[in-house]
Amino acid sequence: MSLSRVVLSSGRTITLAQLRMSSTYGGMLAGYPCKRVNDRKVEALQREAERAFPSWPVHLVVPTRAYPDESGGGFGPVEVMPAVTCIGFFHSTALAPGYDWSVLAVAWFQAAPVVPSGEDADLGLRGIPWEELARDDEF
Repeated sequence: MSLSRVVLSSGRTITLAQLRMSSTYGGMLAGYPCKRVNDRKVEALQREAERAFPSWPVHLVVPTRAYPDESGGGFGPVEVMPAVTCIGFFHSTALAPGYDWSVLAVAWFQAAPVVPSGEDADLGLRGIPWEELARDDEF
């Protein structure tokens, strides 16, 4: 059963089979979002995706970063990423003849806790170069 289908900018449709979501800044007890904190969160999300899907290729969509007009502190200016981290397992038609499907695990950030779908999915997610990153496999 699929959770949704996402239409990539290339026109390819990919199917979301598994999705994990969490709050980007959930559990942050001290400090504030800044470049140093965010760099660590991005690295941690990449590692989490690699651990969750060790047999599949993993791609991290680089998150957008905003700089609200808020005073920072000793760690530099306030820097904010989208509120939700996501790790998803996607599949699509095979890239080459002789295979059943192509697969890719993806880690990304998005603004709201919604299942990405159709052409309304986050632009970073829709921009994945599937043909370069995914791997063909058999059932």
